[in-house]
Amino acid sequence: MRFFLDHDVPADVAVVLRTRGYDVVQLREILSPETPDDLVWSHARGDGRIMVSCNRAHFVTLALATETHPGLIVLKRRRTRQAEAAHVLDLLAKADTEGLVNNINFA
Repeated sequence: MRFFLDHDVPADVAVVLRTRGYDVVQLREILSPETPDDLVWSHARGDGRIMVSCNRAHFVTLALATETHPGLIVLKRRRTRQAEAAHVLDLLAKADTEGLVNNINFA
């Protein structure tokens, strides 16, 4: 699976996903953090990457307005970065690719 992590997703989540063998790109690696959300969403879709963001309001709206997309994971903020990464991994184990494509999931 391929992921695009928004600038608000902790770097620890990217490290955990990469350690598990996932292909991860962080917004801060290729775009400015000030890039508008609609352009970030378009970039993730165009590259066939599942978008991961803590920005529920904007990305859920964008996903609902898009007929097909690789998927959106809204990361809920938790007390620790380890808990956030664990919830993402738990979602991936339960949903697999079929449960992510064209869907909005919460972790």
